[in-house]
Amino acid sequence: MCSNSLGRSETLVKIAQRLRLYKPHHSFDISDRSTCVRNSRFQDSGGELVPQGVGPSRAAVLICLFEGERGDLRVILTKRSSTMSSHSGEVALPGGKWEEGDKNDAETALREAKEEIGLDPSIVEVVTILEPFDTKRNITVVPVIGIIWNKNGFNPVLNAAEVESVFDAPLEMFLKNENRREEKREWMGYNYLLHFFDYQVEGKSYIIWALTAAILIKAASVVYQRPPAFEEHRPKFWSRSRQ
Repeated sequence: MCSNSLGRSETLVKIAQRLRLYKPHHSFDISDRSTCVRNSRFQDSGGELVPQGVGPSRAAVLICLFEGERGDLRVILTKRSSTMSSHSGEVALPGGKWEEGDKNDAETALREAKEEIGLDPSIVEVVTILEPFDTKRNITVVPVIGIIWNKNGFNPVLNAAEVESVFDAPLEMFLKNENRREEKREWMGYNYLLHFFDYQVEGKSYIIWALTAAILIKAASVVYQRPPAFEEHRPKFWSRSRQ
C-alpha cells in the first residue's frame, strides 16, 4: 500500500477527503428535532454543521474504518453481551443513546465507543455524518463515520457488561451478494426485506443483520460510490431518505 509523507495510506486519504464533502440526502432535514452545532473534529473550513438531538430518543453509532493489512477497508463491530436486556448476543456497531453533556452526534458515538470497547476518541477522525435511521421504537439512530489512521493505536478494552467480543469485517462485503441472505417481512401493510450477512473470523461465526446491516449497506454505498448488488427494499420506518 502507498503512503504519504505522514505515513497515511493514500487510498484512505482520498476516501476521507471525499467523505468530508458528503452531504446527506435532500430529504434529511438537519434542523428536525435538533439544533446545529459546530464539530471541531471536521477538517473542512470552520467545521461542518451536524445535527444534535435532544433527549433519550436519539442515538448515534460509530462506523469506524481503517485500512487492513491487505489494503482493504474494514469496519469495527461488536457482539453484544448475552446478558444485555435488549438485542443480547447480536452484532452491533459501537454506539448508544444521547446523554446530557454530548455536544453532538459525533460525541455520542465516540463516548459510547470508548465506554464499550476502550476506543480512544483522540485516534479517530470523524469525517462525515450519514442520514439518520428511525426505529419502530421511535429512536433516531445517526451513523457517524470515523477513520483510524493507525490501527495499532487501538487496543480494545471491553466492557464485559455490554460487549462479548470485538472484531472487524471488510466494508465492501455489505455491497456483495456473497454470504448474504434475506427474509421478507411485513409491517403495517408494508413489505420489506431484512438482510443477513454471515461472516467468519478467527474460528468464530457472526451474523450481521437488521438495522446494523442496513446502516453498513448505506455506508458502503457512500464510501464506494455504488449501489449494492442486490435489492435493498428497506422498511419505511428505518430511513428518512426514500428510495
